[in-house]
Amino acid sequence: MSETKSTHSDACVIIPMYNECENAAAIIEAVLALPVDFDILVIDDNSPDGTAAIVKQKIDEHPGRVRIIERAGKLGLGTAYITGFKDCLAKGYEFICEMDADFSHNPADLIRLRQTAIDEQADVLVGSRYVSGVNVVNWPMGRVLMSFYASKYVQIVTGVPIHDTTAGFVCYRRRVLEALELDKIKFKGYAFQIEMKFTAYKYGFKVVEVPIIFVNRVLGTSKMNSGIFGEAVFGVIRLKWNSFFTKYPDYSRQ
Repeated sequence: MSETKSTHSDACVIIPMYNECENAAAIIEAVLALPVDFDILVIDDNSPDGTAAIVKQKIDEHPGRVRIIERAGKLGLGTAYITGFKDCLAKGYEFICEMDADFSHNPADLIRLRQTAIDEQADVLVGSRYVSGVNVVNWPMGRVLMSFYASKYVQIVTGVPIHDTTAGFVCYRRRVLEALELDKIKFKGYAFQIEMKFTAYKYGFKVVEVPIIFVNRVLGTSKMNSGIFGEAVFGVIRLKWNSFFTKYPDYSRQ
């Protein structure tokens, strides 16, 4: 007889989905199969390809382990995560993670992020492509260079000592998300990832990068576009400028 997993996990992974019918079932099963329990919250932005129906089937198969929030349309990556953060805080999770649906992030690395938080008393764990070289598989060289130098650009402009500031594979302790004023996070696209790390760092939270290997999606279509990249480039300057006029609370561990 197979063992039934506990529905009282201390960790939840938020997976935004839009037109991920090829990946939805597989990514959910991969996370639920991990030897450490991670519950799953899917944020679906009214995918026309039936993604939500697939997720709901998994909810029926794994009661208490998978949930879905359905939104009216594409409202941006940042607002999807903010919605998920608020929901996970209300549910009492200690570790709240972000992960893509397309297997570009290895679900097994969720365990490493959570364990590093425990072992190093860290608050923000970044699954980093660039902390130990360039660990990206199957991306065109142009995109690798754009991503790598975008992170270097953010480092230089902001002074934040994080190698992979645009990373979308992150684990937050709940105290970080409780402290940050989530409704004041301005960016909706991939600049959201930069703003969250920048703000957490300025608040004095301990940020640790955990090296991962990032693999380009095999199924489905990337959501990256030039508008998202432009928001990040100019948003970084605005973040730095605004920081000169902002007094940040100190949440560093004593």
